[in-house]
Amino acid sequence: GPCSCRGLGSSARSAREDSWLKSLFVRKVDPRKDAHSNLLAKRETSSLYKLQFHNVKPECLEAYNKLCQEVLPKIHEEKHYPCALVGTWNTWYGEQDQAVHLWRYEGGYPALNEVMSKLRQNKEFTEFRKERGNMLLSRKNQLLLEFSFWNEPVPRDGPNIYELRSYQLRPGTMIEWGNYWARAIRFRQDSNEAVGGFFSQIGQLYMVHHLWAYKDLQTREDIRNAAWHKPGWDELVYYTVPLIQEMESRIMIPLKISPLQ
Repeated sequence: GPCSCRGLGSSARSAREDSWLKSLFVRKVDPRKDAHSNLLAKRETSSLYKLQFHNVKPECLEAYNKLCQEVLPKIHEEKHYPCALVGTWNTWYGEQDQAVHLWRYEGGYPALNEVMSKLRQNKEFTEFRKERGNMLLSRKNQLLLEFSFWNEPVPRDGPNIYELRSYQLRPGTMIEWGNYWARAIRFRQDSNEAVGGFFSQIGQLYMVHHLWAYKDLQTREDIRNAAWHKPGWDELVYYTVPLIQEMESRIMIPLKISPLQ
């Protein structure tokens, strides 16, 4: 009778509503099987980077720097270690009494493991670690990959100051960030200030680090202001800001042994 017809109509309608509601909550999965890190990272190199932050007891900073300047170049120059010191600094503005080291491991995680196991056998390095440990308040590190569209962090002559801008992104926004910055980086090449761009793989996740070099603080200000006069820069900033949860800027001074001067 009429009742059963009405029943069928309403059940079809509720099934339609059901699937519409589901479509709101089911995420459209990107058909690409690549991990995000493969889409964003340089393909031709499999370099892995390690960024170390060491917070030093204020009275020990000078001794800490001296110790690093004796030992780190030996690791950097030792042919049997597949790693290189990219840069080493003290933070000038930002966290005080802080040392920042950036290492590159040629050949990814196997290279990292090889260096670590060789260093464990190295008596001078174990002594160095013990002595260094007494000077530190805290330390943390991250393993990073480099963005495919950023400059390679190659050694440069100084004197420069360096700015490390660190962005904590909202989880899930890394690809979007990459898409915008692949365009944005073109606006920031005039004064050769772009040094390197990295994103975290291990440690604090959804972290991005952009490394810049400037002659001094005033030059930094002038170069950054000049970007706003280029059509398109403001739009890219407008779209990337909502992806950020937190950000931090450090101004850093290179140690004498740093390949980035």
